[in-house]
Amino acid sequence: MQNELVLLHGWGMNQGVWQLIKPELEFLYSANVRSLDLPGFGNSSVCPTPYTLHDAAALLSEQLKPHSILMGWSLGGLFALYIAKHWPEKVSKVILIASTPFFAESDNWPGIKANVLTQFKEQLVNHREKTIERFLAIQAMGSESARDDIKQLKQLLNQYNAPKSEALSAGLEILQNDDLRGLFAHCTVPIKAIFGRLDALVPYKAVSKMAALNTDFEYEVIDKASHAPFISHKDEFLSTVKSML
Repeated sequence: MQNELVLLHGWGMNQGVWQLIKPELEFLYSANVRSLDLPGFGNSSVCPTPYTLHDAAALLSEQLKPHSILMGWSLGGLFALYIAKHWPEKVSKVILIASTPFFAESDNWPGIKANVLTQFKEQLVNHREKTIERFLAIQAMGSESARDDIKQLKQLLNQYNAPKSEALSAGLEILQNDDLRGLFAHCTVPIKAIFGRLDALVPYKAVSKMAALNTDFEYEVIDKASHAPFISHKDEFLSTVKSML
């Protein structure tokens, strides 16, 4: 019997983002494929207090069967890595999508510029909807089908509950501060990844840095994709995932 494939979404999103590819993943993988909402997002009403990566990941890990394959997009990738390290009996493999072990730009590490994350945090207080809209726009930047990608994402997300404000602000804190590079370097679970070369949020230049940290790390870069390759370049994405599964 094959291991369950579990899909974890990114910041401000919910499990709705996977609807376009979930049927194809089920066909391709011929095993159970499940999408989960991160704590406080979508239909997940439970939020840890305080909301930390550890406590939120612990809640998620309770929903996993042993030896699951975790596919984590963006913030979901940090959750996948954290669970693989701390509850290794639950994870047989991690597939990161547009995700690195550290999201913030720092010396010698490409990432999201500090002022971008700070602006998001400030805007979140007064304009939650607008902030998420802006985030969606950044995700599609560089993609040839950006307008359609954003429209599709919004339609999929609107089928689920809006994220809780404490989950949104905690998610930004995690993206800004949680550095899992040491954990990534010594993770005993196989890690693979898919990146978009035109990604404006997670620069694919971080790939070589990740490969230097973990020599067993394997990855693919989709040339014309941005931050949501499973929407903009679905066929290419699925054939890449097939080889990784």
